Amino acid sequence: MRPLVLFLVIGTASGCATHAQRMRDVRAAFHRGDLAAAERALERQRAEGGDADVLDLDHAMVALAAGRPAEAERLLRRVRDRFDHLEQADAAETALTLLGDDTARAYPGADHEKVLVRAMLALADLAHDGDDAEAYSLQVSDKQRQIVETAARDDGTNPKANYPQVALAPYLRGVLREATHRDYDDAARHFQLVAAWQPAFTAGPVHLGRATDGVHSRRGNGVVHVFALVGHGPFKAEVVEMPSSLSVAIAGELLAGPLGSPLPPTIAPITVPRIVAVPSGVAGVRVWAGDWQAGRTETLTDVSALAIRQQEAVHPGIVARAVARRTLKKGTIFGVQQGLGLSRGSLPAVALDVAGVAWEAAERADTRCWSTLPATIQACRVELPAGRHTLALEAVDRGQRPLGRPATAEIDVADGRDTFIVVHVPETGVVGRPLVGGR
Repeated sequence: MRPLVLFLVIGTASGCATHAQRMRDVRAAFHRGDLAAAERALERQRAEGGDADVLDLDHAMVALAAGRPAEAERLLRRVRDRFDHLEQADAAETALTLLGDDTARAYPGADHEKVLVRAMLALADLAHDGDDAEAYSLQVSDKQRQIVETAARDDGTNPKANYPQVALAPYLRGVLREATHRDYDDAARHFQLVAAWQPAFTAGPVHLGRATDGVHSRRGNGVVHVFALVGHGPFKAEVVEMPSSLSVAIAGELLAGPLGSPLPPTIAPITVPRIVAVPSGVAGVRVWAGDWQAGRTETLTDVSALAIRQQEAVHPGIVARAVARRTLKKGTIFGVQQGLGLSRGSLPAVALDVAGVAWEAAERADTRCWSTLPATIQACRVELPAGRHTLALEAVDRGQRPLGRPATAEIDVADGRDTFIVVHVPETGVVGRPLVGGR
């Protein structure tokens, strides 16, 4: 009865809890602003063998909120490079996913995570020294373009062709080009992309007009850019659903490779990951300079919408792999029974059927993801007289009512120069402390 032992071992190897379930304490602590508890929960996950890459992503967000942008940048760079390396297909890992589930392979990152890791690198760098922020912002658009181009099929279709663009990237380039007091044409081109990609960002046309006129700021003034990471970001949860006809067709193609000929996929409910977007009660951040409301942040990039749209494009393939696994496992059990000459209903045959059920039941959806992303990335530009200022950053809800206590940031505004503030507002107010950087 060696086959029985084999299938029972495979069936129990995946464990019970999904990544989403294991990360609940991390997300809860981060969203309520208990950064120390979030770090302890992350360390527990590391000790229990959690996926190092996604834990590094979450650790980077905690470090950024806690006022350690250099550490956040180091962690994000490591994961960025790791995800790039994992884009090279590994045949052995692909085979393991057919025997077990998608958690058997190293997590290569979702498309939105590969793009946003570069966006967060730019913000972390601005809050640190700003030396590499423009290079990171260029990487955001380059990576998105690469992801879309490599998804093109021989028949001319491309499931990723309509991925939403990340307006944060040209916005940052526009801001940094404008700050040179020379490259206003470049700045205007980037702000034009912002206005096209994120028309709801009402400041976009204002920035475009200013850059077109070749003006950075009035004489004697400097500029403060506030970037707010707002709301509960998207994460993956395990769901059960029926495969679509498209997924079944893709599964048939997947099975034709390892089996040498197509095997009709089994049509039955399967367990797969789905992006969950939690509605946010936070609308944005008001910026106060003394008793004067100097501005309010607006959404530059809707992270939740980006994640959902991108998953819609790849979801049929995820479902197809699950269908192919289910079919291959059933076929393997049947083949072993035939090879051993077992008659239907005999005790050994029933034992193998039970082992096959256990093998299938052990499958878990791959819910590994970046759990502490914000729902939106928002921005606000404020022009202030040169000198020392104390700004109050106040989170507000949809009704413009204050949430939590305002956070303060002491800044030195320089004539004709830019200052950058990065602040986290996941749920009930500002978390950690605002980070201040300049160029």
